[in-house]
Amino acid sequence: MKRVEIPSRFFFSTPPAPCPYLDDRLERKIVTLLAGEDPDSLHNTLSHAGFRRSQDLAYRPACDGCDACIPIRVKAHDFRFKKSFRRIWKSNADITAKVLPSIATREHFELFHQYLTSRHSEGGMVDMDFADYQAMVEESPVRSKLAEFRKPDNSLFAVCLIDEMEDGLSLVYSFFDPDEEHRSPGSYLILWHIVESERRQLPYVYLGYWISESPKMAYKKRFHPSEVLTRDGWQLLTE
Repeated sequence: MKRVEIPSRFFFSTPPAPCPYLDDRLERKIVTLLAGEDPDSLHNTLSHAGFRRSQDLAYRPACDGCDACIPIRVKAHDFRFKKSFRRIWKSNADITAKVLPSIATREHFELFHQYLTSRHSEGGMVDMDFADYQAMVEESPVRSKLAEFRKPDNSLFAVCLIDEMEDGLSLVYSFFDPDEEHRSPGSYLILWHIVESERRQLPYVYLGYWISESPKMAYKKRFHPSEVLTRDGWQLLTE
């Protein structure tokens, strides 16, 4: 496997817990604190090694007997809109976007809770209160922002917590108005970040983990060309 130099630090393993994506499996994570003189540089290094961020922690799956979670990133410079993506982009042409400081608001939290109740009612996040949401958004030691999306009547359409990395944008968590499913908001948000990365001349959009066996996560393969992290480093994912 291609070596990624990670500064000496403490890593911890979480106890086994039910997998939120695959039935009858347990998940375990390796976790480390994003701390030190240059947390942004550390975050970039860990992201290249397949880690993700949650508040001030970086984590990566380390499940016994399972390697279904595969880090994936889209090559923004080489991305081309196929017909279905052009249709989604056109159907959301009236949506306006703004990049804001990562500060929690009650309006954002209300949409966050509405989204979880509708889409992930059995997940652990549905019990989060405003203080929990505020911690998720604001307790970041790295460069983080909120991308806010609004409809023509100025009502909130979607919000995405993103990390600004040296070589791309990392989508930490996105949520949207569940009554707007006909607009394909999840795909639109990814398309917007691909366009934004290209505008910033950043080569990648980090989408987290691709899980081919999970309907919730398998869709990420549609955004190609993309790369997945393998034993030989980041490799192009074949269509």
